[in-house]
Amino acid sequence: MVSPWRWRIIPNSRQLLVLACLLFLFWCMTLYRVSNFSLGKQKESEVLKNEIISLSEKYVRALSRENTDIVDGPYAGRFTAYDLKKTMAVLLESMLERLSRLENQVHHVMNVSNSSLANLTRPLLTEQSEDSIHAEVKNVSPTPTVTLTTVTRSRLIEFGPMVTQGVREVGKSKRIQLDLILGKTEACMLTEQDKQVYTKCEGKLEWMRQMWQSDACYASYGVDGSECSFLMYLSEVEGWCPKRTWKKNVKVPIEDKSKVQYIDTNDDIEGLMKILVDPNERQGYAWIRMRIRKMWPKWVLAAGNLKEKQKLEKRRRKKILVHLGLLSKQSGWGFAENQFKGGPLGELVQWSDLICTLYVLGHQLTITSETYQLEKILSQLPAANSPCQSRTDLPVHIIYTDIVGLRQFKRYVKGGYGKFSCLLRIVDSFGTEPAYNLRMYAKAHKILTSWGGQDLLPQQFFTMFPHSPDNSFMGFVVEQHLNDSDVKGIKRENWALVYGKNDYMYENATRVSLYRGKDKYLNTIKKRLEVHGTVYVDEKAKTKRSYMPSFVTNHGLQKPEDFHILLRKSKIFVGLGFPYEGPAPLEAIANGAVYLNPKFSTPHSSKNIQFFKGKPTARELTSQHPYAELFIGEPYVYTVNMHNDTQVLKVLDKILQNKEFTSHMPYEFTEEGMLQRMNAYIEHQNWCQFQKQEAKWPPHSAISFVMGADGQSCKDACWQQGLICEPSHFLQINSARSMKQAKVDCSREDYVADIFYPGYDPHSNECVFQKEELLFSCVGQKTNFRRFCPCRNYIKGQTALCQECL
Repeated sequence: MVSPWRWRIIPNSRQLLVLACLLFLFWCMTLYRVSNFSLGKQKESEVLKNEIISLSEKYVRALSRENTDIVDGPYAGRFTAYDLKKTMAVLLESMLERLSRLENQVHHVMNVSNSSLANLTRPLLTEQSEDSIHAEVKNVSPTPTVTLTTVTRSRLIEFGPMVTQGVREVGKSKRIQLDLILGKTEACMLTEQDKQVYTKCEGKLEWMRQMWQSDACYASYGVDGSECSFLMYLSEVEGWCPKRTWKKNVKVPIEDKSKVQYIDTNDDIEGLMKILVDPNERQGYAWIRMRIRKMWPKWVLAAGNLKEKQKLEKRRRKKILVHLGLLSKQSGWGFAENQFKGGPLGELVQWSDLICTLYVLGHQLTITSETYQLEKILSQLPAANSPCQSRTDLPVHIIYTDIVGLRQFKRYVKGGYGKFSCLLRIVDSFGTEPAYNLRMYAKAHKILTSWGGQDLLPQQFFTMFPHSPDNSFMGFVVEQHLNDSDVKGIKRENWALVYGKNDYMYENATRVSLYRGKDKYLNTIKKRLEVHGTVYVDEKAKTKRSYMPSFVTNHGLQKPEDFHILLRKSKIFVGLGFPYEGPAPLEAIANGAVYLNPKFSTPHSSKNIQFFKGKPTARELTSQHPYAELFIGEPYVYTVNMHNDTQVLKVLDKILQNKEFTSHMPYEFTEEGMLQRMNAYIEHQNWCQFQKQEAKWPPHSAISFVMGADGQSCKDACWQQGLICEPSHFLQINSARSMKQAKVDCSREDYVADIFYPGYDPHSNECVFQKEELLFSCVGQKTNFRRFCPCRNYIKGQTALCQECL
């Protein structure tokens, strides 16, 4: 009999089957968990990798947006996007990996032989010529197992260049990636064309090599001592060098038009008065305010008339700083103290009219006269005295000042002066010639004065009259106090009114009387007319001897309105040879009085007249008022030798034969003329571009090229042809090619820094061209040398502008 325990210990076949099923189920579950865990880890790594790539892409885009205008490169310091390139390396690695997978799939499908595959993929590892790559692609042979049809082979050859180009780009990207990781720098070199176009670049580059550690600001812009960092700084920040020397694709910034402020004319005088507030008790602006208020209706009328002739809308508003250095306490000239005591008013007239012009044209003005005001404005710009010349954050677009103000400006900004220099417009009554302006040249020729050596472009000096074409003619407005109703009641008397409101003037190194030595001349005039004067009498100095002849009826210092009534009553306005080139003769002509202009037998200049000593000009005045002599002339102006009695009487008789004394006013000395001229300057004069290029204004259509006579200046050569020398176009003819077009075959060519060039020696045909652009000069002249001159036409009555300039 079988024990029942045996049946419990020894399982039957059904039990074994159940057990086997349970074990199989457990094994399947375990296998599933293990495979699921591995797959999860694999998926997790893929997710993380994709997230890294996605975040890297976002990081690249963010950096790109933030660093659009930042100079890039592995050497350019903390302002670069070097991290951007490192991040791009991560993306490139991912791209290379994906390309590798694609290659494997292509290899698997085509089943190309190992040797053919090596030939196709070799550009990834080695550099080959494009021709050899094309040859390798064409020479890919099919394996026995897979036969390429004619169509397939032709397609491969057709797309061969695209494949090889893509492979080459991948190889190039990989090399760039490795270069960046290894810290290699880009090669920055100036081409010969760069040196010709950016003439100052080499000099600035040499300075940077020596002085880049002189101030911490250079390092803050990314300069680290490498050649590329120098070039990048000089191109991106200061603009002296071309950007393409280091950056292949220069992105031209798109201007945000919504931020541009457009202007029209402004007729709100109270707004101007709020700006023109005296900084202290000296009341330096008192005379200027008085003149502006008196003439304001005429300024508004002139702006309306000009708008009918030309478009004044849609002009950009400029932020303009006006600093009157002559009114500061530090000047020591006493303009503020003597403005109502017979002191010189010519400069105040010019400043008054300049302020009016800028304001009426609609620009934003800031007006200062004391140094502490100037310092306060400049202190708003932390980098004002930094030598790094970035102009992107400058608080102004244009700065008008005088020589005194320029000194004060330099004293405050010190090393930062360079960034402001191209914004300057210097109000300079008598002008500054190129020979005196360039400090190095003036010093070498021993003509350096305290007024010269400013190293600006000569056209940045704005004169009272059109003295030299090298400077810009600013001018002023001749005030007309009397209207038509006032004139009707004034009878013209047989008077000669003497020009000069102060008996004592500085002349010949001593303080002598304006009338001293003029008795004979005035006696000759007395034979035909009554002689009157308007000399200021100082009550405290009545005991001082006066050289005014007793027969002169002195009306004392007159108010402007009363002075104009005297001019309207007089037939002749008599010049005594001083002061030079003042506004009074034009006021006389405007009131119908004929101006008697003394001619100098020996031209007055710094060589023989103390008044001109130290002034940065060699100009020779042939008369007391050269503008009246050259640009107006008879019957309104007669230039005479006051020491020749016969000639004086003859001229007086000729004048007095005229029964009617009509007024005359050159357009350029009216409110409308000054608005037109200054608006043209503001719109077109831009000296903050350092690229050597032909001038665009005045336009080429207004320019003619003239070969001067032997020993003749360009000023005289142009004037002889009825034109005016235009210095901005000298660069265009400073080459042998231009000489050849002028039918001059140069036997030899040379470049010299002097005021006589370009031109040629008529005896040897040796051509000499200008080496230093600041020495291009209209007034330079040299014996045995013919100058090649750019000349322009001009509007009669508006000599500063060409006929095509408006």
